Amino acid sequence: MFQGYQTVEDMIKKFNPQASAVETATFGMGCFWGPEAMFGSVPGVLRTRVGFAGGTSPKPTYRHMGDHTETVEIDFDPAIISYEDILRKFWQNHYPNRGNYKGRQYISMLRYHGEQQKEAIKKVRKDMEKNLGEAIETEVAEYENFTLADDRHQKYYLKRYPNTLEQLQELFPKPELLIDSTFAARLNGFVKGYGKLRILKNELASWDIEEEDKEILLNKLETIKW
Repeated sequence: MFQGYQTVEDMIKKFNPQASAVETATFGMGCFWGPEAMFGSVPGVLRTRVGFAGGTSPKPTYRHMGDHTETVEIDFDPAIISYEDILRKFWQNHYPNRGNYKGRQYISMLRYHGEQQKEAIKKVRKDMEKNLGEAIETEVAEYENFTLADDRHQKYYLKRYPNTLEQLQELFPKPELLIDSTFAARLNGFVKGYGKLRILKNELASWDIEEEDKEILLNKLETIKW
């Protein structure tokens, strides 16, 4: 039986027991489907979720977003990937100065968690502005809240393969388990075109998890039908 995990804290204990904490990054960079897939493929990223942040509407939804922004929230292991590296990927993979197309829905936005992230944003932003050749207009503010989007937007590209989802049902019988799954995050990135299957297998083989769990996931990766 696949043991899985119940919380992000469980993830960090399973994937890297030596790590002291999980960190969270929250940002908007246009439609949230693509960024979730991209960051889901990155080693060190433990969980990806999409939702809404940055506004004042009390209960934003995809159809009634109000003044919120489509947002990606990732939990990561700072012992494997730094917040500065995540920021570089953020700025390298979208144009931050395209203005308020569709209001605030698709703006470039960062919400920092604590003073260390705030200082990292200042540092990396300065470097990226040199590379871009112009001032970066990304909206930066302290994190306040994040509203999870409904299930159909989570792991969007993976869900375009209903036969695959059916095969994953035994591992993740509840929607929230799929949303929180590192394995599902990697698959969502893979089907979007990020990374190679060989690289994913090698990474999975290095995960510091129970050998039984590892064998189950590797076997699933080998036998899954798209």
